[in-house]
Amino acid sequence: MMQTRLKFAARWAAIGTAFAVLTSPAFAQKKYDSGADDKEIKIGHIVPYSGPASAYGVIGKTIQAYLDKVNAEGGINGRKVKLVSLDDAYNPSKTVEQARKLVEEEEVLALFNPLGTPPNSAIHKYMNAKKVPQLFVATGATKWGDPKNFPWTMGWQPTYQAEGKIYAAHLLETKPNAKIAILYQNDDYGKDYLKGFEDGLGDKAKTMIVAKQTYEVTDPTVDSQLLSLKASGADAFFNITTPKFAAMVIKKNADIGWKPVHYLNNVSISVSSVMQPAGLENGTGIITSQYIKDPTDSQWANDPAMKEWTEFMKKYNKDVNLADVNGVYGYSVSQTLVHVLKMCGDNLTRENVMKQAASLDMSLPMLLPGVNLKTGPDDFYPIERERLAKFDGKTWVQFGKVYGR
Repeated sequence: MMQTRLKFAARWAAIGTAFAVLTSPAFAQKKYDSGADDKEIKIGHIVPYSGPASAYGVIGKTIQAYLDKVNAEGGINGRKVKLVSLDDAYNPSKTVEQARKLVEEEEVLALFNPLGTPPNSAIHKYMNAKKVPQLFVATGATKWGDPKNFPWTMGWQPTYQAEGKIYAAHLLETKPNAKIAILYQNDDYGKDYLKGFEDGLGDKAKTMIVAKQTYEVTDPTVDSQLLSLKASGADAFFNITTPKFAAMVIKKNADIGWKPVHYLNNVSISVSSVMQPAGLENGTGIITSQYIKDPTDSQWANDPAMKEWTEFMKKYNKDVNLADVNGVYGYSVSQTLVHVLKMCGDNLTRENVMKQAASLDMSLPMLLPGVNLKTGPDDFYPIERERLAKFDGKTWVQFGKVYGR
């Protein structure tokens, strides 16, 4: 009788152990949406490899290179990541076409880091209607942090409005009687920066801003706009332009002898694709903001994270200029994606991707000290801190406090 009881108890213990194993996280039921299975995670990406914003193509190349590295090291939770990266030439109508291809034909799990405010605006409602993540978009427009109305879209970098407010605060502090001229791209990207800057100036915006000019991405030059701005008598200038036009502006200002206090938006501060084409000496004294480490800044020469990034670039992305900070951007945003996908485990559904993206509390090796990523269900702005920097003719030199929260 005792022997029978012992056998009975042992049997139930074995059943209990098996049940515990089967219901543990490691053996939990796998869940997949389109774009994911036991072997692969398919991610979509759109960037201008051609056209007026082609300088940003470096970001796409770096993302691919970083995922090549991840795959070479075993992938994510045993799965390889397949990136389908398409060119939209910074043309919103082309962006719509490419997004549809990625979602409906390629059936990607998520659209990651599509670049540009006008391009992302063109697919904003579509991606949310399809309930496909429009994740870590490569634009700082404020609209990407609206989880209530657009729960499938999330930003990554600091917002343009926050950045504009930082420049306004610095100007009010250092040159409170300035006469300000502004050049901005005539679209949502330019207008978002402008709003932040004007909000930062407050009531003084009406008297301090003496001239505004716009340009279209299809314009061959901005010479006439700059001549008009100079004629206004402005002694401070906010330059809201993408890389190609930023280089034009810096060079033209030198040609016409206009030397205002010059603020340049962060999205166009690459030493290799903006400052060098403009003439390094022409950019001396320009002020911007930073949140990631610039590879041309000598203070990071012995930084372990910079050394690791340099080794990565030389091995996986050797065709990209090491002086291009866009290579750091692509590397860092890719690390964020990989972190999110790792946290998804075997639940590779689109809903879980967004859930994990909305629960970040981390830093990254190539972010500036004091800058981190933090999100929540009601906070879709991952990076909200940055510092001012001034160009010294060779690189950007940081100064002042860390702004943001």
